Amino acid sequence: MKSARTRARILDAAARVLSEKGYAGTRLTDVAKVAELQAPAIYYYFDSREKLVEEVMWSGLAEMRAYLQAALDQATPEDTPMDRIMIAVDAHLRHELEVSDYTTASIRNAGQIPEHIRDRQRSEEKKYGDIWRRLIKDAFDEGEVRADLDLFVARMLILGALNWAAEWWRPRRGSVDSVVATAQSMVRASLSPR
Repeated sequence: MKSARTRARILDAAARVLSEKGYAGTRLTDVAKVAELQAPAIYYYFDSREKLVEEVMWSGLAEMRAYLQAALDQATPEDTPMDRIMIAVDAHLRHELEVSDYTTASIRNAGQIPEHIRDRQRSEEKKYGDIWRRLIKDAFDEGEVRADLDLFVARMLILGALNWAAEWWRPRRGSVDSVVATAQSMVRASLSPR
């Protein structure tokens, strides 16, 4: 039990440090300091810095996918496919900005980590992207998305904009509610037929 709590504390600390300092700036001594451990103790739980980073990156995306799916599972039969996209925008931003250092770390470091530790992350990215692909396709099939749009490009632009919020948003710039409402308005306007 204590071992599991210590492992979780290390992961939480690594997620925080990665989200603040990035892959290149993350040192095990920083992680140990945040976790309130001696740095060598980390090696009892993780073989290397890369294994620790890999676990954080995968966890961030896996948690975000589960959070998104739980939000979508709460949708009612009256919710249109566009309504479901708005639910997804809300869930994505709230998880990224309020809920999880893991997700913020995953988003901010996706392009920084070495290729050989990206396999698990890529698999989660695909699963997450598949949810969004279905959401946009369903809205398109119902006539709620403009026929002139390339659905792949639209999805990638939406996710890119949502992910970028992790870089610029801070509480002093307004509430998460305001970010969500603005993002929903922009996504709806950009997708909806004129």
